[in-house]
Amino acid sequence: MRRESYRDRALVVRTYAFGEADRIIVLLTRNHGIKRGVAKGVRRAKSRFGSRLQPFVDIDVQMYPGRNLESITGADTVAFYGAGIIDDYERYTAACVALESAERLASAEGQEDPWLFDHLSETLARLQRTSDPVLELDSFLLQAMGHAGWAPSLFNCAQCSAAGPHHAFHPAIGGACCLNCRPPGSAEVPEQSLRLMWFLAHAHWPAAFELAHSAEGPQLAAAAHRMTRAHLQWHLEQKIISLTVMDQV
Repeated sequence: MRRESYRDRALVVRTYAFGEADRIIVLLTRNHGIKRGVAKGVRRAKSRFGSRLQPFVDIDVQMYPGRNLESITGADTVAFYGAGIIDDYERYTAACVALESAERLASAEGQEDPWLFDHLSETLARLQRTSDPVLELDSFLLQAMGHAGWAPSLFNCAQCSAAGPHHAFHPAIGGACCLNCRPPGSAEVPEQSLRLMWFLAHAHWPAAFELAHSAEGPQLAAAAHRMTRAHLQWHLEQKIISLTVMDQV
């Protein structure tokens, strides 16, 4: 059966060298999910489109299906999000976590997920100009986990549904937990941190910014970030490498 080339919108998630002059490009496409393609000759100085195949670039890409990898035969830049990101370490690390998490949260390879593509694009655009990169990242992660079916319970007890607010959180049972249900190792978490997570999960930005910039805002936001990343890594069952880099900020 003859395979035909196709075009799609894509965000470059990561790249790595392949052979002497080629590069493997990992893409989150809008209509074909995660795709891995070979871009031949892009490491040469005279490459036609090598500069477009970098993280933080939104491209219109042409691909030809292969047995194991696609072949990338063309790419046009739609948007470059790196301008306001790569020169700021906190924005850069937050954006790297968003890209890596999106790859891990994506459905099976080749399965379309326009919502994830659009949401990641919007997050990268916001990260270019935000003064709160970690809040933007946590909002993206909480909404993406909700989209994947892993939304943490932030008010009712995740185990018995007892009405909150509660003051403990454990990703193994799904989020907030009451005194009767909290397992060993549960984290003590301020009620207002769970409230902040709810605002971020539902993109209620005025309320989120007001709470995050209150007198106790930095402590509340730090606790919310710890809970968000713990919940993410528990459900992924693997570490997000970019989070380790982010810890060095």
